[in-house]
Amino acid sequence: MKTLESSVYPSPIGNIQLLTADGKLCYLDFADNELRMHQLLKRRFGEYRIFQSSKHKQVHKRLDRYFAGDTDAFEQLEVDTGGTPFQRKVWLTLQKIPRGKTLDYSTLAKRAGNEKAVRAAASSNARNPVSIVIPCHRVIGKDGSLRGYAGGEYRKQWLLEHEGAL
Repeated sequence: MKTLESSVYPSPIGNIQLLTADGKLCYLDFADNELRMHQLLKRRFGEYRIFQSSKHKQVHKRLDRYFAGDTDAFEQLEVDTGGTPFQRKVWLTLQKIPRGKTLDYSTLAKRAGNEKAVRAAASSNARNPVSIVIPCHRVIGKDGSLRGYAGGEYRKQWLLEHEGAL
């Protein structure tokens, strides 16, 4: 059974739940997405236990920096996303989208190495276990619409405005 350490960060757009496994960030999303959290964790770890922790001060400080406007807040933050090789490619591609920029799902698939895998890229984007840190919110519809975001479209809009993309 996997042991995960948990804390909550109070952000300007809602509480953020974060979890670490073996000292690495493995989950970060809005706390009101508890069902999604358990689905992702079960898929990844099978059985797991979550314990409250006070060991996340460094991640909380990075989130403070991000919400204060620091564009480099998440550089060199150790994350352990798990995932398939293609999912990891998509998540790496997401990390290369500059702050203040967006791209569409077909461009995401192409940059991840398979321009025909648009649905798989979109699905990988949706399964990102460390949102904000891996900026899945920077992917929008080809028509510029703010398509799906697990944290809610109003948060996606807020994040993109915060980063200067809208």
